[in-house]
Amino acid sequence: MFPAELGFKMPPEWYQHQRTIMEWPVKEAIWPEPFHEILPAYANIVNTIAQFEPVTLIVNPHLQAEAASYCKAKNIEILPFEHNDSWARDNGPTIVSNQNDEIAGINWTFNGWGNKYAADKDNQVAPFVLERLKIPTFNIPIVMEGGSFHTDGEGTLLTTEECLLNSNRNPNFTKTEIETYLKKCLNVSKIIWLKHGWVGDDTDGHIDNVACFAWPGVVIKQVCLDPNDPNYQISQENLEILQNATDAQGRKLEIIEIEQPPATYYEDFRLTLSYLNFYFVNGGIIVPVFGNADTDSKAVATLRRVFPERKVVPIEGLTIARGGGNIHCLTQQIPAGQPAKL
Repeated sequence: MFPAELGFKMPPEWYQHQRTIMEWPVKEAIWPEPFHEILPAYANIVNTIAQFEPVTLIVNPHLQAEAASYCKAKNIEILPFEHNDSWARDNGPTIVSNQNDEIAGINWTFNGWGNKYAADKDNQVAPFVLERLKIPTFNIPIVMEGGSFHTDGEGTLLTTEECLLNSNRNPNFTKTEIETYLKKCLNVSKIIWLKHGWVGDDTDGHIDNVACFAWPGVVIKQVCLDPNDPNYQISQENLEILQNATDAQGRKLEIIEIEQPPATYYEDFRLTLSYLNFYFVNGGIIVPVFGNADTDSKAVATLRRVFPERKVVPIEGLTIARGGGNIHCLTQQIPAGQPAKL
C-alpha cells in the first residue's frame, strides 16, 4: 500500500512542527577545510532553530560531548547514531499526514546523491528516526531526496528534471513511473518540472535552491539577472515554465522573485548559494545570508514582506555553503500529529 491510498499526503513545510531533525557534521564527510570553522557555523543554526521548536540532533556516538559543547540551547535532544553526513533533508524521512492529524513516515532509498558519496549509514537514518519516534513507516523502493521536491499541500509538487531524471538515481524508471511514485506517496496530482538547478550544484539540481511555495498558488523563485552568468539561461528557462504553469487547482501561479547572490568562490569552486534554502520553523523563517549587503538585504526584506506573520532571522550561511548545501538541506521537519495506526 502507498500513503495516498490510505488518505495520507505531505503537508506543506509551513504547517506546525513538533520538532526538527538534524545531524551533527563529521570530518570524514569531506567538508572543505578548515573543518573547525564548520562546527560553530552549524551549531549557530541548531541553536537558532531551537529558539522556535525542539531539535533532535543525531550525533555519531563518539562526538556527543563535542556536539553538546556547541549546542547549548534548550530544546535540543542529542541522539547517538552512526551516520555519514549532515544533510537530514535528503537522508531523513518524509512525513505524511491524514485528515485526523495522524502522521506516518516515508523511508526512501538514499544513494549519496547519485553514488557520489558514502551513504550506507545515512541510508539507515530515516528508519532509525521513525522507529525512535514510533512513527509507522512506508518503505518505498525508489531513490529520492527531500531537497529534490517541494509541495504546496494542495496537490502540486515542484521538482527538476536534472535531478529526478538523472541516470544516477533511478535509471530503470521512466519520467511517468517517477511521477506515479510521487503521486502515490505524497498524494499530489500535478507535478511542475523545471529543467535545471544552479551551476555547480552537487545535488544535480535540487529544487530547494531554485523555487519553493510560499503558500498554495504562490511560488518564490530565485533569479539570475546577469546575462554573463551561466545561471542566467537556467533562470530564464525555469521562470518561463513557472509563468506558463497552473497548479493542481487550476490556478495560474503568482511568482515572487529574489535575486541570487553574486558568484562566490571557495578555493577553486563556485559555491551554490540560494536564499531559498531557508527553513520554516514555528512562527519564523531561518534564512542564510552570504555577506553581500545588497542582495542579502533585498532577500530578507522580500521574505519579511511575504511572511509578515513570521519572524525572519538571517543567519550566516557562507561557511556551511562550502559543504554544498545550506539550512534547508540540513533540516527535516516532523509535522505535528500523533503516530498513525497502520
